[in-house]
Amino acid sequence: MSFDLKNHPFAVAAHFDYSLVLTYAVPKAMLESLIPECLTLDTFDDQWAFVAVAIVKTRSLRPKGFPKWMGNDFMLIGYRVFVRYTTRQGKKIRGLYILKSETNKQKMALMGNVFTHYNYSVTDINIQKEGDFFKVFSAKSGIDVGIDATEHTIDLPVGSPFPDWKTARRYAGPLPFTFTYHQDRKEVLIIEGVRENWMPQPVAVVHDSVDFVQQPKFEGAVLANAFMIKDIPYYWKKGKIETWNNQ
Repeated sequence: MSFDLKNHPFAVAAHFDYSLVLTYAVPKAMLESLIPECLTLDTFDDQWAFVAVAIVKTRSLRPKGFPKWMGNDFMLIGYRVFVRYTTRQGKKIRGLYILKSETNKQKMALMGNVFTHYNYSVTDINIQKEGDFFKVFSAKSGIDVGIDATEHTIDLPVGSPFPDWKTARRYAGPLPFTFTYHQDRKEVLIIEGVRENWMPQPVAVVHDSVDFVQQPKFEGAVLANAFMIKDIPYYWKKGKIETWNNQ
């Protein structure tokens, strides 16, 4: 497999039927060793760093410019860290660093691992919806999440470090940029997502159990917020590579 072929060689379009993102606050010391040297943690109060668990239903995912009927529908689960990066031009940008990626279909895992470095694996993803109540369950991934998306006043999760939803919204993924680092080459791969009408709505978490964030390396993690977006056209630009210099 060509290394360069995995660098997002073309733009990709999809429609997000919905994206549910649970963001967990983790003591920053627990995450510092999980990100590469070119990135820094995007922290709050210089104490908390953040891991996002995104559950996304995509429709008509395809190379940008191809007709929708050539696309495919997939469920995706992404585990990401909120980070910051300074470009060669000195611009500071916020984004996400990939820890793990999952999908419900072998085709998506195969193609995703050909054209990205996201290291997809296949899992079971079961969704149950009753009105504004929404449940996600995966036996293989150890996920059991229930939310209430009714539009009413919602309190932040108990233990959240955020003082209010306005502050919490800054950590509502996915962010516009995603980063991969090739350490041997000292190259940063930057993937930019483009979206419209992006208005994440807070949702109440009835229960959440996610094995990934219950690992010892995330000790002290607390649910910080949960947001959902619905019915959003989305596309990812072709990957951009720049050499990183720590001088």
